[in-house]
Amino acid sequence: MAVTIEDLYRSYGILADAKDNLSQHKDAYQVIVDGVKGGPKEKRLAAQFIPKFFSSFPELADAAINAQLDLCEDEDVSIRRQAIKELPRFATGDNIPRVADILTQLLQTDDTAEFNQVNAALISIFKMDARGTLGGLFSQILQGEDIVRERAIKFLSTKLKTLPEDVMTKEVEEYVFAETKKVMEDVTGEEFVLLMRVVSGLRVLQTVNGRQQLVELVVEQAFLEQALNPADPDTVDRLLQCTRQALPLFSKNVHSTRFVTYFCEHVLPNLSALTSPVAELDIQLEVLKLLAEMSPFCGDMEKLEANLNMLFTKLLEFMPLPPEEVENGENSASEEPKLQFSYVECLLYSFHQLGKKLPDFLLDKVDAERLKDFKIRLQYFARGLQVYIRQLRVALQGKTGDALKTEENKIKVVALKITNNINVLIKDLFHNPPSYKSTVTLSWKPVQKAEAVALKRPSTEEMGSGGSTKKQISPQSRRDARQIYNPPSGKYSASIGNFNYEQRGGFRGGRGRGFGGRGNRSRGRIY
Repeated sequence: MAVTIEDLYRSYGILADAKDNLSQHKDAYQVIVDGVKGGPKEKRLAAQFIPKFFSSFPELADAAINAQLDLCEDEDVSIRRQAIKELPRFATGDNIPRVADILTQLLQTDDTAEFNQVNAALISIFKMDARGTLGGLFSQILQGEDIVRERAIKFLSTKLKTLPEDVMTKEVEEYVFAETKKVMEDVTGEEFVLLMRVVSGLRVLQTVNGRQQLVELVVEQAFLEQALNPADPDTVDRLLQCTRQALPLFSKNVHSTRFVTYFCEHVLPNLSALTSPVAELDIQLEVLKLLAEMSPFCGDMEKLEANLNMLFTKLLEFMPLPPEEVENGENSASEEPKLQFSYVECLLYSFHQLGKKLPDFLLDKVDAERLKDFKIRLQYFARGLQVYIRQLRVALQGKTGDALKTEENKIKVVALKITNNINVLIKDLFHNPPSYKSTVTLSWKPVQKAEAVALKRPSTEEMGSGGSTKKQISPQSRRDARQIYNPPSGKYSASIGNFNYEQRGGFRGGRGRGFGGRGNRSRGRIY
């Protein structure tokens, strides 16, 4: 016989009046549990009454939780929401990982209000027992359905950083890191980025040793022990993503040596053969920018001379010889070489940074003919550089505020910074012996407050030093929406190469598209 509303209220009254003798009224609680088999009204009442007396009947715990779970899957969304809202009340003692596991599976709902309720419920049990809650979450990340895994990882990447220190204790953070390393054994590119966001935000890893551990985690994903297949976009994609994740971790104490070495030994020799994972991405410029950003943090290198030689060779490729002159001293009719400023900025900067470690490279390690050829190329490039710098200064002179925010002027501002950087570096190399003392800020790096102070009264000289350049570039991520300037034949390019690079492809074990599955996973509820 089906349980009625009257039965539920009668049983509720018995239990509410029993006070200390609750356990003697098992039959009354059983009636409430059976209320989930009734109509919509009975189910709504049962969803509220079952958790209220749950802790008093441990022998009926499994039946009670399963009854509540049935309500969490009811066809009526209002009943589901009520049942989900009450789920945290079951989270006591050993039940917390189980409740967290259940809530994690419920993240797959497409109902926005219900999804928000699941998030709120997870946060509430986090504050009761963070370690137990994480146990349920990571259980589903490792073994659950793809949609559940995806949403659980996104939950961690967005919610963990909002939890206070008394919840995210040192022990809890160490557990997050240990479990994340297990998940990292088989991830897609997008998952890798989200999980790196999780662990990079852990307070316990905000030390030199902690950042070094994070770098090691990225190195494992980057497969730096393997040769690069430049024709495979997923292999190139993996390297780009891993390098981007490692970049913020590098410092004078956490070195980029393994990545810089890999780029010199495997990427630069294959630069022209690289296959871009994204159609809009200038893959050659992208890897050169990454190399330039890493180079200041490179430690001692085993094959420093060989790697410098590779950088030097690649630099020569992008620095053309002057066009031949005919007998009357005029240039021949052949087209003037194109000066690829963005590429040269990256290569010169990287060469300048590594050159500090072997300052006699150009004097003792490069033969006289090759050095003479290099000087000729430098001189020709420097002459072209001066022409562009003068044009850019004239074009930007007197412009401030909104006038500098137009697309055309943004291009010119970036171009001025690029050309100024190259100019400074070339002057260093023209010293005898070559000097490596000058410092420049790469043209795409974000604004530093100290560098923007002098921009209140911009002048030609300030623009020439690259000062106002930084003031006007929007503070975009250093690895996103890169701006590329390469003026053809003395004219300014019409647009900036903006792109939004999204992660794709598969990582370890191949969870990504076209890389096979993660093994057999059960379907349906696995509470």
